[in-house]
Amino acid sequence: QVQLVESGGGLVQAGGSLRLSCAASGRTFSSYGMGWFRQFPGKEREFVAALNWSGGRTYYADSVKGRFTISRDNAKNTMYLQMNSLKPEDTAVYYCARAQGSSYYTENMYDQWGQGTQVTVSS
Repeated sequence: QVQLVESGGGLVQAGGSLRLSCAASGRTFSSYGMGWFRQFPGKEREFVAALNWSGGRTYYADSVKGRFTISRDNAKNTMYLQMNSLKPEDTAVYYCARAQGSSYYTENMYDQWGQGTQVTVSS
């Protein structure tokens, strides 16, 4: 069973940037698509971004398109989320997850999840 560990969250001012990392254990990282979700207090998790096994195909929620960039380094078993022009409404817990299919926007297509990392954007 793969383990996913997020890091890079923190407190940043509006307009600032953060880069989240998701480190995966195991040898199969490069075989799977991966995604980022976020959860606001009291709300369901929502899709943020995803990419296929090679990183050649990427997918974004409309709310982050043009501001966030997802990428991966299969040699390092790590996925990233570069977040620029952050807004207070981006404040959430961010989760990385492993996809079991290609319906990347759908939460139930993901079978392994990290523990989450808090991102707080102050106004």
